Amino acid sequence: MGTRKDDAVDGQQELSGHSEEYSVGEILKKRGVSRRDFLKFCSAMTAAMSLPTAFAPTVAQALDEVKRPTLVWLNFQDCTGDSEALLRAANPTVGEIILDILSVDYHETIMAAAGHQADEALENTITKYKGKYICVVEGSISMKDGGVYGCTSGKTHLEIARRVCGSAAATIAIGTCASYGGIAAAVPNPTGAASVSEAVPGTTVINLPGCPCNADNLTATIVHYLVFGKIPAMDSKGRPLFAYGKRIHDNCERRPHFDAGQYVEHWGDDAHRKGFCLYKMGCKGPATFHNCPTQRYNEKISWPVAAGHGCAGCSEPQFWDTMSPLYRRLPKVPGFGIEHTADKIGLGLVAGAGAAFAVHGALNALRKDKEPEETKEG
Repeated sequence: MGTRKDDAVDGQQELSGHSEEYSVGEILKKRGVSRRDFLKFCSAMTAAMSLPTAFAPTVAQALDEVKRPTLVWLNFQDCTGDSEALLRAANPTVGEIILDILSVDYHETIMAAAGHQADEALENTITKYKGKYICVVEGSISMKDGGVYGCTSGKTHLEIARRVCGSAAATIAIGTCASYGGIAAAVPNPTGAASVSEAVPGTTVINLPGCPCNADNLTATIVHYLVFGKIPAMDSKGRPLFAYGKRIHDNCERRPHFDAGQYVEHWGDDAHRKGFCLYKMGCKGPATFHNCPTQRYNEKISWPVAAGHGCAGCSEPQFWDTMSPLYRRLPKVPGFGIEHTADKIGLGLVAGAGAAFAVHGALNALRKDKEPEETKEG
């Protein structure tokens, strides 16, 4: 989705202060985004939400009518990796997300205000748009000793989260730390790090785990909320099914090598260079649910397994404890006994393929024997 630079400043000045009067489609038009690019964006979001292509016009119509939502982004115990992923979003870019699709009224990392001005911006937003704004939380929340191990402006993150999330129309936990506690919650968890759901009980939270979360999944989740007026269907772990409904192993481009029993045995070996399966090198794809293979990162160019590194299972709860050591084969995978067959499946498939070829050859020979003499001579 492209924006004309010569219209960006004028558009910002024109819309500043009363952007809630305009729909997303109107704002995009005023910023010089062509109808073609707008429809491309709607098609991309339709695909990201795993909806049939026939839904693209519905998405376009909804965004033509719906008002740009206000968003508050809170940073707690985190590495800012999800904010960095947002800054590197490409389709749409972070500028288009912030200026056109959303009204990001508070985000400590990217906002111009600081100190008391930032506090005032947050207070004004949650007061003016109470029950209407979207809250995005990045990072886990310290709960030990009353939450004193995480504070901003003299207030604990626990206190801030309960107030801000409690008044939001929807709360999105972005990244594994906010979704499940992440690395900060790993044993021995000295700060009592907890997920948003644990820290703010009773609040409906949409979990978008990943280290970091793919910014496309965040945009798609918000677009789903705007288009359908409700949160997307979620799994038992609070994750949208459109992004976390399928196992990485099932969509991995290295899956055919797994089925053929072709594994990387050592980093840098010939099998590694040929792109063989990384299961024996500790890939957690068989036990991880995420759309990394299809949505990818860096403008959909690549993802960890395509780059030659096994999946770390970062979108699963307690992955730091349950998926480690990182480079050790999974002991047990729910659903099928992959760990018992990895060493045998290759031989079995090769033998099966050999038998198939032998049968095929025998049948061909039999057919030739039954052919009329004149056919053979011809």
